[in-house]
Amino acid sequence: MKVVLFCGGLGMRMREDAASAPKPMAMIGDRPLLWHVMRYYAHFGHAEFVLCLGYGAAAVKDYFLRYDETISNDFTLTMGVRDVHLFSSDITNWNITFIDTGLHATIGERLMRIREHVEDDPYFLANYADTLTDAPLPQMIERFRDSTATASLLAVPVQSTHHVIDIDGHDQVSRVRPIRDLMQWENGGYFILRPEIFAELRTGEDLVPHALERLLPQRRLIAQRYTGFWRAADTFKDRAELEQLYRSGRCPWMLWDSNRHGVTAGAGSAAIHEVGQ
Repeated sequence: MKVVLFCGGLGMRMREDAASAPKPMAMIGDRPLLWHVMRYYAHFGHAEFVLCLGYGAAAVKDYFLRYDETISNDFTLTMGVRDVHLFSSDITNWNITFIDTGLHATIGERLMRIREHVEDDPYFLANYADTLTDAPLPQMIERFRDSTATASLLAVPVQSTHHVIDIDGHDQVSRVRPIRDLMQWENGGYFILRPEIFAELRTGEDLVPHALERLLPQRRLIAQRYTGFWRAADTFKDRAELEQLYRSGRCPWMLWDSNRHGVTAGAGSAAIHEVGQ
């Protein structure tokens, strides 16, 4: 199944770190965020990628054109002939299509511009290139196949660490609680889409909310709730937390690496629950 990844946004909240590189190329350990997302899909057998490029396209292209397997794989080097024998490989079976979808395009417009690469498939996967999870993708796909929906998204608890307050009529605070306690759900990406989604896309609009809202009257959008590990690297703080997990060897999203696929509190054990069809 093809995987469309949106990796052309400006990423303004992380530009101070590397003004010349797009956010998906921010490093987590020895590999960029984009690689971690792609590796997750490849772990489940989905290794045909369509990258929607925009800002920093050259950095993404150059990274894969110069890809060095030895960075994340064990190998033997025979010095006499400078021969490298890899014990394993990351991307040998990957097929990556690089498409320039514009510098200022919305995600919906980027999806429209790669239509010819996926419209003949019964369904395809799509995602932001800077969110990581250990959600059970095969189970998500099976639920979608069994539905009549045009689109599915991963719904995750609100990630904010802020608190909300209840105020009475005299401006007295009666309650303070974490936002997560409200059990609201936010769009976590990891979309599964049928080609019918293209009929709902419009120039100048976005996939979320515009196109997905058009699916609601016919009940053609489902959300698959997941309370396990999910992180979006939107800010420097987010990336620092992911880097800390990587350095500690507790990386729930790295399902392909038994040495690093540690389990953090609440991660890896939550089931997918389908709602909203």
